[in-house]
Amino acid sequence: MSFRCLVVSLIVVVAAGSTQAEDWPQFRGARGDGHSPATGLPSEWNDTTNVAWKTEIPGKGWSSPSLYQGRLYLTSAVPVMEGSTSGDLSLRALCVDGQSGQILWNDEVFTQASATAPKIHSKNSHASPTAIVEKDRVYVHFGHMGTACLDLAGKILWKNDKLAYRPVHGNGGSPVLVDGVLIFSCDGAADPFVVGLDAATGEQRWKFLREADPAKRFAFSTPAVIEVAGQKQVVSPGAGVVNALDPATGREIWRVDYDNGYSVIPQPAFGHGLVFLSSGYDSPTIYAIRPDGQGDVTDTQVAWTLKKGAPHTPSPLVIGDELYLVADKGVATCVDARTGKEHWQERIGGNYSASPLFADGKIYIQSEEGAAFVLRPGKTFAKPAETGFPERTLASYAIGDSSLFIRTEKHLYRVQR
Repeated sequence: MSFRCLVVSLIVVVAAGSTQAEDWPQFRGARGDGHSPATGLPSEWNDTTNVAWKTEIPGKGWSSPSLYQGRLYLTSAVPVMEGSTSGDLSLRALCVDGQSGQILWNDEVFTQASATAPKIHSKNSHASPTAIVEKDRVYVHFGHMGTACLDLAGKILWKNDKLAYRPVHGNGGSPVLVDGVLIFSCDGAADPFVVGLDAATGEQRWKFLREADPAKRFAFSTPAVIEVAGQKQVVSPGAGVVNALDPATGREIWRVDYDNGYSVIPQPAFGHGLVFLSSGYDSPTIYAIRPDGQGDVTDTQVAWTLKKGAPHTPSPLVIGDELYLVADKGVATCVDARTGKEHWQERIGGNYSASPLFADGKIYIQSEEGAAFVLRPGKTFAKPAETGFPERTLASYAIGDSSLFIRTEKHLYRVQR
């Protein structure tokens, strides 16, 4: 073999290795689309099968784990005093070694006094937003309680607790990071807004006030970052409206109003030139929106809508030409992404909060009860394999290093063949 061929071969091997080892540094993965290039993932696991390690996580939190350079980052709300019934909480960030499952550090970021803590939904926690890891920084978000940046050793670099608003049911939506701006929604009981913080300092760069008048104003959605004609957009659904914003300035690019829709949770998906989102409670509707318009495009840019099978909580998933949906009450649906035409709709059973993910040619679906379903994508439904742990699970997976990282109510698991 010539030197040149050897070099090319090495480049291919290295590139393949780097793709295989892609991190999962935020909610729904590196691109926020629920896709991972990982291969060799298991289709079966339980307490005695394909578990590399199992680590008890203190406190309670439904933030999904984020994976970066072999370490996992997550948040939790822990009683200030062990055994205390006061209800005062320590809001904490944790780092777990991906190889051993050992907790490397567990540091307090904020405290929350029970006397002033809002009531939360029974399916929520005081640590539900997922952390973002980029380079040497970890960004954690606790909704109305504040946002912070830590280094990879757990040292707090900045905190921002100035964005006061009155939450309903607690915190939920995760932030996104775009070109040095940390962006998240603050859709509380009144005066909902979206904010962009300087990722280096935590100072506010911009604040966008939602102009909508739904009967209920609260929502919990994680924004989606897309690019249209070379311009990045942050698509942020709220109660009664979805706004696409310029991430650098917070300027509105376009908006679509939906009459009935609040408590919006799913993160939008993007594919085939369409943004797919669910409008939330009481009667969710999937909207497929062309994102190349300007201003109010409610009457011009909605390509199609779908009510049957629309989820309240799990995010939509685009794979190839199909859009996959998992409704909260256990109905899975596959439609043509361009037209909304249904290919199949089947009841798989259980209840769902976690968002479906795609890796290794398989769709991974996690139920709240602990059962997991592994489904092959396609226009024809094939009965999924059932597996999982008998423990309540609302968090979505992290995927990397040929493994699934699964957070349950009490534990974090590494699942691999």
